[in-house]
Amino acid sequence: MTEEEPDYRFTLANERTYLAYLRTSLACYAGGLSAVQFLDLGPDRWPARIIGLILVCAGIVTTAGAFRRWQQNLIAIRRGGALPVTRLPLMLGATIAVVGLIGLLFSLWR
Repeated sequence: MTEEEPDYRFTLANERTYLAYLRTSLACYAGGLSAVQFLDLGPDRWPARIIGLILVCAGIVTTAGAFRRWQQNLIAIRRGGALPVTRLPLMLGATIAVVGLIGLLFSLWR
């Protein structure tokens, strides 16, 4: 399949989406490290460590997934094809919901 130079607006929009995912992954890193450092959800702090681990892992997955998505979108744009489907937003939403529920449950339990 032949590749063409796309309208620069599509390339820039793809880059903005990539950067938005990177900002989200940075927020996951910061939230996870803050949870471990500052949350007090019990005497041995294991709930805070679980929340922190989940958030940092979500940040890692988001960083890798964002790069993969950026590459796939760029190839699709250059070939004039349909953009590939991604589960990254679903993963992020589910992770944030689970972490919120864990935090809520341990806050109520405490």
